[in-house]
Amino acid sequence: MFDIAPTEFMLVAFVALVVIGPKDLPKAMRVVGYWVGKARGVARQFRQGFDTMVREAELEEMEKRWAAENERIMREHPPAPPAALDDEAAPAPVSLDKPSDHHGATDPVHDDTSDRPVTVEKPHIVPAAPGTPAHTPDGAPS
Repeated sequence: MFDIAPTEFMLVAFVALVVIGPKDLPKAMRVVGYWVGKARGVARQFRQGFDTMVREAELEEMEKRWAAENERIMREHPPAPPAALDDEAAPAPVSLDKPSDHHGATDPVHDDTSDRPVTVEKPHIVPAAPGTPAHTPDGAPS
């Protein structure tokens, strides 16, 4: 931004030494350093504020694009109405017999094309009666 050559800096230092004097030069340099630090702080704060505004504008633009894309996807693939889901036929019970018992059908246990979730009943745990010995995981009494 500012280009100060070493010769220019030496000239400014010599003029400051002559004008201000050797006695007051350290105090003047401290004051100049203080104000340069203040100016840098203000510039840094301005830059951070500007970066924040740019970031917020980019986020707003991205949110608008996401909303438009979501709207497009919802138009192309509308959700099924809840009533249509209730009217579907209940699935036939699955038999775990041999595959030959299915009369040419695929094995329902190993059928990966099913998009229905598999539900498993929660096991019913009965607490042990008092006085019954507890068993360790390997089956041996403790």
